Amino acid sequence: MKISTEELQAFTSVIDCGSITAAAEQLGQTTSGISRALARLEQKLATTLVNRTTRRIELTEEGKLFLGRARQIIDAIDEAEELLLVRSQAPAGRLRVDAASPFMLHVIAPLIGDFRRAYPAIELELTSNDQFIDLLERRTDVAIRIGSLQDSTLHARPLGQSRLRILATPAYLARCGRPETPAELARHSCLGFIPPTSLNSWPLRQDEASDWPITPAIAASSGETLRQLALAGEGIVCLADFMSRADREVGRLVELLSSATVATHQPIHAVYYRNTALSARISCLLDFLASRLPTLL
Repeated sequence: MKISTEELQAFTSVIDCGSITAAAEQLGQTTSGISRALARLEQKLATTLVNRTTRRIELTEEGKLFLGRARQIIDAIDEAEELLLVRSQAPAGRLRVDAASPFMLHVIAPLIGDFRRAYPAIELELTSNDQFIDLLERRTDVAIRIGSLQDSTLHARPLGQSRLRILATPAYLARCGRPETPAELARHSCLGFIPPTSLNSWPLRQDEASDWPITPAIAASSGETLRQLALAGEGIVCLADFMSRADREVGRLVELLSSATVATHQPIHAVYYRNTALSARISCLLDFLASRLPTLL
């Protein structure tokens, strides 16, 4: 006999709620119904999943092994249902989105008008943080993160990648000269980030090295601050294409050391905690961004 979703839900709810009675209240069923569903599940699996006493419920070793898989199955079913609901219903409600200020200014903000016209019932709250944030602490539903991901507890969806280039203004180059090799950067004003210092290793090849550490003449926490400093002629900077594309197209910034530059792309992900009530809004936003970002990154 095949296991039913009703039996899986009964099992996971008993564990989450701590008792059969509490699980029955949560699921809107009778205590005897939950008890029978749990017994059927154990019978089908030919094993005991929980040890029941008058005071508490304890997972057996087999129950611990099965619990994770049971949650994955229920989550997959819920996600499939929600994807269909997105197609049939107009998502509504508040959606809090966070991104580093350069990405918010150059990528997200220009798309907001089209998104609001497509989903007028979604209320957007946009915040900018140049450091990684705790989504739960900051009450954020979706965060756009640039670079390698570190938090494995979050769901992540890749949105694209953006290439890094070494740039300066024509005015700066006229005043200070154009570097022809990475080593010549030592006599120039380089614009970089405050720690972590890994952000100040530029993708330049010389001899055996494939990156080139620079010592910033000016350090800042935001890439947008560095862009503005570069536009003001204060030095040479390494920026992602999504920030500099418009500047390069009109000649405000020009690329340097292209023959020595290693083609390096920063990955861009949307990260979020899975939440049933929010999933339709999150899916709409991520699908929208995925369809628009390739031309902007």
